[in-house]
Amino acid sequence: MAEQTSDTPTTELWVERTGTRRYTGRSSRGAEVLIGSETVEGVFTPGELLKIALAACSGMSSDFPLSRRLGDTYDVTIRVSGAADRENEVYPHLVEEMALDLSELDEEAQQRLVALVERSVDKVCTVGRTLEAGTEVTLKIVPDA
Repeated sequence: MAEQTSDTPTTELWVERTGTRRYTGRSSRGAEVLIGSETVEGVFTPGELLKIALAACSGMSSDFPLSRRLGDTYDVTIRVSGAADRENEVYPHLVEEMALDLSELDEEAQQRLVALVERSVDKVCTVGRTLEAGTEVTLKIVPDA
């Protein structure tokens, strides 16, 4: 289990095998996500989930500055792309594109908002910051009780 660094209770996360190269990801808050290989219909691959986590983190990190300037009902779509380097099993470069209607703002206001969103994402997107910094991952094999 991850080390807790605040007073907020840690959400437990796990995956359970449901078939050949098929898993269900679960959280102690009742969320579920279907995971599997690219050959399995109706699931996300682990790499796709990584990209979705990055896009969602950027969206959530920019939500307050965007809603303050564009209103609570603004629409945004964040796409993430980047091919895997299968020889090294890494994603060497991920590209995010945030599609957002800024037509109600003049050019100067658009530039200020874009800069504010970039700063907000750089400052508080935990997923992006983790990917950029690199993270030590420890795998422990434990007996199933």
